[in-house]
Amino acid sequence: MNCQTPDARTSLWLPEHVAAITPRAENTIALVRRASIPPVLPGIDLWDMWPLQNADGVTALFGGWAVWFVLSAPALADPDARHNIARIRLMTECDGAWRDCGDALPDGLNPGGREWAGSALYDPAGGVVTLFYTVAGLPGDASPSFAQRVFQTRGRLSVTDGMASIAGWTVPVESFASDNRDYVLVTQNEGVPGFIKGFRDPAHFRDPADGATYLLFTGSHKPSPSAFNGCIGIARADDASLDRWTLMPPLVTADGLNNEQERPHVIQRDGRYYLFWSTQRKVFAPDGPSGPTGLYGMAALAITGPWVPLNGTGLVASNPEEAPYQTYSWWVSDDLSVAGFADLVEVPLNGQIDDAAWRRAHFGATPSPRFHLVLDGTRAIIGPAKE
Repeated sequence: MNCQTPDARTSLWLPEHVAAITPRAENTIALVRRASIPPVLPGIDLWDMWPLQNADGVTALFGGWAVWFVLSAPALADPDARHNIARIRLMTECDGAWRDCGDALPDGLNPGGREWAGSALYDPAGGVVTLFYTVAGLPGDASPSFAQRVFQTRGRLSVTDGMASIAGWTVPVESFASDNRDYVLVTQNEGVPGFIKGFRDPAHFRDPADGATYLLFTGSHKPSPSAFNGCIGIARADDASLDRWTLMPPLVTADGLNNEQERPHVIQRDGRYYLFWSTQRKVFAPDGPSGPTGLYGMAALAITGPWVPLNGTGLVASNPEEAPYQTYSWWVSDDLSVAGFADLVEVPLNGQIDDAAWRRAHFGATPSPRFHLVLDGTRAIIGPAKE
């Protein structure tokens, strides 16, 4: 195992943390039955999702309706191919009822091949939405590439009777680019999900300590000698316009341990900062310990750390052993509710996941049941379901 920290501000997620993981009921997501998750949009695959938030991280509500951004694609023969045609969809949700509002961005606006995950910030004073998202691929790609860049665009939101629309989107601009020093410049043409490098998933966070705004993102640590060099990157806004950003050293690295710390985001609660990310069993280094597919996290007393693994291991919530692929890509909201999507449901560890037809038959492709967290210092568990 090779673990490096290029900067004193970078914290480490280490093999010894993961090696200490033991199955616990309080950190295990309830079994999901396919019958309990009818598709929200039949014929459309839905996966990574995030809510429209106020600057303080609170989910914005409009007559009880929350606005959500969700990755979507027409259901293909192989669900893994959805990443090659992904669009961000605009949806609303209230008490478990979903409404489809169509593609979030108009055709031709995105300066790349596909639209991947990000976050969304709401300014109620002007009704303006700032969408931070991943531009995947490059214009004119002969085949879908895995190039990744972080962009932002703004539009004006309208919500009427639970239906949302966003008009007047500005031309997307690149928020910041990889420095190719701390972070890998991701321009690769080929790869498979889980084993590509990352420069994606921007998530905004305003620090209540000083009002500064940050973007966290999924990165790959350039100085690492390991092929398993996942890290959580961070950039700080230069001013209140949020139009200029300064790239900082990684918050956390998993050098030698894990290839992807996906969709990292931070909430602040009771004086502590909580950093969450998602990862899969298959992206841990084969010569070291591996954890289950699950939601992981760390805690700190400042946004810059030092960060310590929650529960001593980092594991917050895992899929049950009898259904290790059932849900994925979680987002923890300010009220500690956790949203994800149904992946391969009711599938054992030895499922035939290398077969496209088999994957399609088992792919949930819809929001999964929510669960709630209970946080106590550096301890995090799944709490009882809320009424």
